[in-house]
Amino acid sequence: MNSLSRIRSAWSSQPGVWFSVVALVGLLWNIVGALQFVNSLTAAEASMKGAMMTPEQVAVITSLPAWVTLVFGVGVVTSLLGSVLMYLRHRGTMPTLVVSLLAFVLLSIAYAIYGVFAAIGTQQIVTMTVVVVAAAGLVWLSRIISK
Repeated sequence: MNSLSRIRSAWSSQPGVWFSVVALVGLLWNIVGALQFVNSLTAAEASMKGAMMTPEQVAVITSLPAWVTLVFGVGVVTSLLGSVLMYLRHRGTMPTLVVSLLAFVLLSIAYAIYGVFAAIGTQQIVTMTVVVVAAAGLVWLSRIISK
């Protein structure tokens, strides 16, 4: 058997320990995201200014419509739930993670439209790009369970 056949065989078999490790890393990643979401809900203007945000940045963040916060919450909750389901190798993993990915893509679009990227800059663009790529990676990985 050549090396390509062995790789295909390994990917087509039941996921091993590596899958559980990746699922746990995804879970930890999403716990951090959930904590950031909770912090965003409880942050006051004074604490944002104390975190070295400019008045313009604070104004942009505090003026976001409620639906943007809702989308952020949906993305975080479904991503966290999807990671738990992935660890448990549950068949509902992929649809849950797809909802999360869609929410994070919509959040990125909202951040562009409402000026969050313009106000905060490269750091926020990189952060959201990493979030979307990680969410897409979890969706891609979840296809193993869906077979």
